[in-house]
Amino acid sequence: MSGLKRLVPATFVLLWSTGFIGARYAMPWAEPFTFLGVRFVLAFLLLGLVAMLIGVRRASRRVALHSAIAGALMHGVYLGGVFWAIHRGLPAGLAALIAGLQPLVTALVAGKVLGEDVQPRHWAGLAAGFAGVVIVLSPKLGAMDGGVTWQTLAAAFVAMTGMTAGTIWQKRFGAGGDLITGTIYQYLGVAVLMILASFAFETRTVTINGELVFALIWLTLVLSIGAICLLMVMIRDGEMSKISSLFYLVPVVTAIMAWALFGEALTPVQIAGMVLTTLGVGLATAQPSRRPSPVRSTE
Repeated sequence: MSGLKRLVPATFVLLWSTGFIGARYAMPWAEPFTFLGVRFVLAFLLLGLVAMLIGVRRASRRVALHSAIAGALMHGVYLGGVFWAIHRGLPAGLAALIAGLQPLVTALVAGKVLGEDVQPRHWAGLAAGFAGVVIVLSPKLGAMDGGVTWQTLAAAFVAMTGMTAGTIWQKRFGAGGDLITGTIYQYLGVAVLMILASFAFETRTVTINGELVFALIWLTLVLSIGAICLLMVMIRDGEMSKISSLFYLVPVVTAIMAWALFGEALTPVQIAGMVLTTLGVGLATAQPSRRPSPVRSTE
């Protein structure tokens, strides 16, 4: 990557990490599927307006269908599962730890499905990153209560699987189309899924206040528009095993944000875990050095 593209991974991690902070503001005031349904309908309408103004090319039926499937998996199953589990009492630390399995699972599946070469160096980086996430989240794992049930644990594992399947589906079937058009159909797919889920499982009760409005605006504009577009760029241009390792940095950045915004403590052990996670991600995503080809004499 060159120029501004070098900033894409770091910017994505920073923006994506704010999603957990936004969820903390929103969840007391709206049911998860209802909130996500409204969020993605707004994102769909906003991106559709942008597409009309700048005149992007239309997607084929095939690309539209694959993008909608990827969106339902990557946004609907993932966020729906995480929000539902936390709403039902699963500690956010445990939910984040289960989600932290996603890079390892993605690397394993990407090697089989996409034919990517996942080298021992990458596996070592992924393992180190996951160990660092465990260390960072370890103080919060002790706060388990009645919210840890087989239903909430299953929802967290389903969410992790949905993110893995969605990113690989997007890379395999939907990465060749226009970025904005593909994302529009992703949001159409997830919006339909979340609306159906809200009618099937929720009362759709919403308490409108400043925190909910702020969270909705932030998560729609910054996450659903900004961060997701950056993710689509990385999926289009990079290897899934390397891209997925960036998700290890999300709990680290989120912990730092929670410390700054909510006064949550950071222990020396957690800081050491952050360093280990960062080193692991660097090992998993580093480009191998290329030695210059020897110059052959023409004499």
